[in-house]
Amino acid sequence: MDSTIDNPVKLRNRMLEVVSKTGGHLASSLGAVEIAMALAEVFDPSKDRVVWDVGHQAYAWKMLTGRNDRFDTLRQMGGVSGFPNPSESDADAAVAGHAGVALSVAAGLAAARDQRKSHEHVIAVVGDASMANGVSFEALNNCAAATTKMIVVLNDNEMSISRPTGSFARLLGRLITGVRYNRFKMAAEKIGHALRLTFLRGIYHSLERRVKSLFLGNAFFEQFGLRYIGPVDGHDLQALRDAFTVAKEDKRSVLVHVVTKKGHGYAPAEKNPTKWHGVGPFDLMPKVESAKAAPKKRGWSDVFGDALCEIARKDKRVVAITAAMKDGTGLVDFASEFPARFFDVGIAEEHMVAFAAGLAAGGSRPVVAVYSTFLQRAVDQVMHDVCLSNQPVVFCVDRAGVVGADGATHQGVFDIAMLRCLPNIAICQPKDADDLRLLMLEALVRKGPTVIRYPRGAAPEKVEAVGSVADDGCARFAIWATGDWLGKANEVARLVGGCEVTFARYLKPFDSATLERQRKAGMTIVSLENGSVAGGFGESIGADVKFGWPDEFIPHGSQAELEKKYGLDAASIADALRRRVR
Repeated sequence: MDSTIDNPVKLRNRMLEVVSKTGGHLASSLGAVEIAMALAEVFDPSKDRVVWDVGHQAYAWKMLTGRNDRFDTLRQMGGVSGFPNPSESDADAAVAGHAGVALSVAAGLAAARDQRKSHEHVIAVVGDASMANGVSFEALNNCAAATTKMIVVLNDNEMSISRPTGSFARLLGRLITGVRYNRFKMAAEKIGHALRLTFLRGIYHSLERRVKSLFLGNAFFEQFGLRYIGPVDGHDLQALRDAFTVAKEDKRSVLVHVVTKKGHGYAPAEKNPTKWHGVGPFDLMPKVESAKAAPKKRGWSDVFGDALCEIARKDKRVVAITAAMKDGTGLVDFASEFPARFFDVGIAEEHMVAFAAGLAAGGSRPVVAVYSTFLQRAVDQVMHDVCLSNQPVVFCVDRAGVVGADGATHQGVFDIAMLRCLPNIAICQPKDADDLRLLMLEALVRKGPTVIRYPRGAAPEKVEAVGSVADDGCARFAIWATGDWLGKANEVARLVGGCEVTFARYLKPFDSATLERQRKAGMTIVSLENGSVAGGFGESIGADVKFGWPDEFIPHGSQAELEKKYGLDAASIADALRRRVR
């Protein structure tokens, strides 16, 4: 272990120092520092396999496993990824950008170990909100049958990004607050630690089972074949070492229930963990401002949230649904104003979409607010439960396109390709704030499903398609641009000349009459889309030249850096078009 970060305070200070400059997922990783330290001490990161369920909590693990000297490059192009990634370090057992998959991956690693008859430990570190994900329950159902031994660390900080909802959160709350059980358990654990290497160990296990049965009506996790240990104070390093050692030495599969505080050690993040979940660069020592700060530009999420509230005041059928993303998708005000018409289903996107289909079939007008990268998880439900029966569900797809520093797991470039092949669905993209409001109104009167996609960042108030004139007065290129790249298309037209710019307001169905006119006029059809070229909008219109993200996973970096790297900035696109007419 790096001697410069050999205690929790040093780790947190280093984390704050870096994230204050680079931005990142802060509150979750601050809360998991002691977990990472205890895992690195009790287990062997070079041999044992640790699977983190969502890398939001894994910054300390990265620093402890050989990446502290490069941690200043966090989320920068070519630098340390914001999420665990095996190509970056052998200590990362799996990519971890989406919640709910760690148990399944860990069970597979453990089953493969059993097949090889090797002896490394496999540990899944899972948040309480991730544990309520449907895939996690599927994995729980299979763990005992699939493998002889695995360890689950349940990091219970009573938070996902927003406050958790549902029955599972209440179950964990009862485990934490079961005072009588905890008193007996603490005494039994002390005895167990002392006896774990003796012939009396079986007596301790028998006592433990009896106590759990008496006061918990049999522990929930033990019904799935996992020995339950906890709750353990997740900020008591010695208690964690002891618990992980017991789990390591037990021949059975074990779940260690660890209770932590999100944002621990940094007062602002402790006070408001939702605000400090994902942050941009910030001042660790903020100065008193003498002048009033400039107003922040309104983001697409803000415009969406305001428009939905306005619409819902007039139409009582409108309901909003999200999967643990109330804050990120702009639904805070809607949830406050219309609590009976707001549903947060937790990290359960598949359930969210099928639930929305049921609401629509029952006469409601559901609006699903979801990030592009997370809608990928529910494509089957979009097809089977929504499109097949043509239910009028509105999908407001946030963070559509490249999002930058979060990297390959979060780039929202696949939604067009995944969804445009589905019958009955309409896909559209606004060019500015007013257009988003109009598209939402249009979607809510359609008799089938509609996808409205919009990017991360500020929403322009007004953008119009502006063409350019060639020397002979004729347009050589017809540039079709999706909404967020319409301004870029205008700039390309200015640089190249002789371009007719077409705003692709609807990607499906698209304006076939305009396309036919342009083809008859002999124009070269060019598509610009903030999405994957493979299977994307350009393919649907048969564009002669397609500009979009290539058929590969896009790494982390700023949006501007990535556009330059892949030749998708206005200057590079203009150069490519000029070369076609030389």
